[in-house]
Formats: sequence, structure tokens, C-alpha cells
Amino acid sequence: MLGRRPLGRRFGWLWAAYAVSAYGSGLGFGAFPLIAVLALRAGPAEVSALSAVGPAVGALIAVPLAPWVEFRRKRPVMIAMDLTRFAAMATIPVAYAFGWLGFVQLLVVSALVAAAKIAFNAAGGAYLKALVPPDDLLVANARFESTNWSSIAVGPPLGGAAIGLFGPVTTVVADALSYLLSALSLTAIGGREEAPRTTGEGPVRAGALLDGWRHILGHPGLRALYLNQMLVAGLIMATEPLLAVLLLRRLGFAPWQYGLAFAAPCVGGLIGSRLARRVVARYGRPAVFRTVGTLRAVWLIGLAFVRPGVVGLVTVMAVELAIIINMSLFTPVLATYRLEQTPKHLVARTLTAWSIGQQASIAVLTALAGLLADVTGPRTALAVAGLLALTTPLLLPRQDRTPRHEPEPARSRS
Repeated sequence: MLGRRPLGRRFGWLWAAYAVSAYGSGLGFGAFPLIAVLALRAGPAEVSALSAVGPAVGALIAVPLAPWVEFRRKRPVMIAMDLTRFAAMATIPVAYAFGWLGFVQLLVVSALVAAAKIAFNAAGGAYLKALVPPDDLLVANARFESTNWSSIAVGPPLGGAAIGLFGPVTTVVADALSYLLSALSLTAIGGREEAPRTTGEGPVRAGALLDGWRHILGHPGLRALYLNQMLVAGLIMATEPLLAVLLLRRLGFAPWQYGLAFAAPCVGGLIGSRLARRVVARYGRPAVFRTVGTLRAVWLIGLAFVRPGVVGLVTVMAVELAIIINMSLFTPVLATYRLEQTPKHLVARTLTAWSIGQQASIAVLTALAGLLADVTGPRTALAVAGLLALTTPLLLPRQDRTPRHEPEPARSRS
């Protein structure tokens, strides 16, 4: 059974660190826009800027961090990123308590947290590859994926209730503390991590910043999956604000109905992630990439046909459930393949490049979808996003002829 496959005590602590920060982030989901609206009386333009500009700046900050992460022991880097996020998030309730909180502070904290998250995930992927045997990588990634979706299902409803009872910065406090607990869990792993071995002339050369993209774009399978993932993730995330406007303003859904429409389908994440290993074992990874990768994208068009009332609510939940089941099955298979096809000395830079590309795609497509919705209406913009999503399977790799191996380190470019 997937859930009972033992991966050892050290992985258990790593999983605990991931889980506690994931649930903290689930509780704090959407906290910054809520604080901007409730505490700072921010308007739509400011809220949109907070959602797009902060993460985009964070992605830019993460670019020079990639070589720094690559050539250092990964667990101390992860602990440092957790402590950075804790410190940054903790400034918000302190400033709020003294009446100092401002919009610029929210933007700065959002950027710092986004950059630290990218660096943490890059270090975490490299650490996982060294910690877990190759045959267990899919099991480990499936457990992370399952935890992620369960935190999204449970966290936002509880966070919303906590904000209603205790005020707008309550979930920020919980999120900040979760990073501190994550750092403590990582410390409890123990053992001495092997120091990374540098290649060529060292990590400080300018070209080291681009090595992650070079590896992705030079690998046929990774290149196809990278482009596909950027578009699929960007289009799916671009529909969220459009759907909020359509459901809450145009169709008259209550806030609790809107929350239920997104929280309940997250149970699909538990289903898909637990099926990943069995589906790969039975049908093979190429079939998962082609079939499940296609099924992630074909349902999005259904959001353009949402109607008022119970039928509309069920439509949203059914579409989201279908998307999430396939996403949660596809994602751990993709994450495992990416680690298998990336040499140890490039893992952190490759994962950083992947995260930056995906985050940039989400920001750009969300902004474009918002502009289109202003001109044509949210339903038309949802239809365009859905139609574009139908083209994304064309970018999926047709077949996987690449054997699993550890590629030879590339020579350093001067």
C-alpha cells in the first residue's frame, strides 16, 4: 500500500516539516488580500497588485539565490528559509498591533516569502533526492502532494472562521508559527549532510544563474513538460479571480458557497496522489503524461457554463474535482521524473528555474485574463482560458525514451 511504504525516520521528519508549513499556509490562504481589504481598505487595483507584484518580485529575487542554494548543504538552507519566512510574516501582526501596518509592508513581505519559498523548494527537492532511494521518489512525492491538497481542503475554511472570530491577522500568526515549527522539524532530522561537490570553476560565475534553464530547455522531455506546465498552471490560476467575480457578484453566490466550491473538491487531491504509484506501475509513465496530462486541461472550459443556484454550485465542484484528481496524479509523477533526469549538481537551479517560469506564467496570464474580463466580462474570459487549455496537450511529450540515470556533470562555462 502506498500509505504504508516505510521511508525511514529522517523522511518522516522531512514530511512533518512539509506538513506543518503546508497546513499553516492553508490556514493563511488569501490572508494578504483580506488584510488589505479589511484592515487597509485597499481597492481592487491594490489587491490585484498585491497578488501579482509580490510573487513576481519574489521570483526575481530567487534568480541569484539559485547558485547559492546549489552549492550549500540543503537542510541548513531550508531551515534558513523557514526562519526568514517566520521573521517576515511576524512583522505583520506586530505592525498591525501598533497601528503601523501599510500596503508597502504587505508587498515587501509577500516578495520575501515568495523568494524564500522558491529557495526552500529548490533545496528541498535536492535534499529529497539525496535522502530517498530512487525507487521511492514517487512514493515520497505522492505523500507531499496528498498533504498539500488536504491542507487546502481543511485550511481555508478554518482560516476564514478564525479571521471572523479573532481578526484579520490571526491566520498570519498561525502561518508564521508553522514556519518556525517546520524549522524545528528539519533540525530534528539529525545526521550530517554531505557537502555538495562543485564542478568546473565554481558557483560564482554569471552563467550559473542560467544553468537550470539550460538543462530544462536542452532536455526534450523536460522542455515539453516545462512549457506545458507553465501554460496549464497559468491558465488554471488565471480563472480563480474571474470565477470569484462571476460567482460572488454576477450569480449571487454566498461566500460560504464560494468557499465550499473550492474546498470540497480538494478531496480529489487525496485520491489522485494515492493512485499515482499504482497507475504508473500499471500503465507506465509515458501514458500518465499523455492521458492524465490531457485530462488536467479538458475540464476548465466547463467553468464558462456555470449557472446560478445549486446546479451552478455542483458544476463548479465537479469541474474542480476532475481537475484536482488529475493534477494530483500528474504532479508527483512529473516531480519524480524531473529529479531523475537532473544531475545532483543542477537540482536546485533546475527547480528554481521551473518555479520562476511557472510563477511568471501565472502572473502574466492572470493579468491578461483580468484585462480581457474588464472588456468582455468574466464568462467570456473563462471561455477563452478554457479553449486555450484545450491546446496544451499538444505540448506534452509524445513518448519517453529517456532511461533513468544520473547524467554526467556538465563542464563549467566561462
